Amino acid sequence: MALRHLLNGGASARLNLGTGQGYSVREVVHAIESLSGRPVPARETSRRPGDPPVLVVNPARGMQLLGWRPMHSNLETIVKTGWRWHEAQDGRQR
Repeated sequence: MALRHLLNGGASARLNLGTGQGYSVREVVHAIESLSGRPVPARETSRRPGDPPVLVVNPARGMQLLGWRPMHSNLETIVKTGWRWHEAQDGRQR
């Protein structure tokens, strides 16, 4: 979509592409553990100085400019597709 935009004479742009839905690190770790059946080594600590309490992209401009929509819009689907890719890569390295 971005390439089509440029080839049609559109200007370059920096865009955030995402779902607009945020997840905590704890939620992501739990989703990975649930799907993979494996523990994720994690250590809980306090937030680092300067880290925002919440950081979520706003994909509105990418949606408007490119007509882009996320294909994988919930955490379970995102983790499933990532895990499938990871397993495929792992099998290729053996």
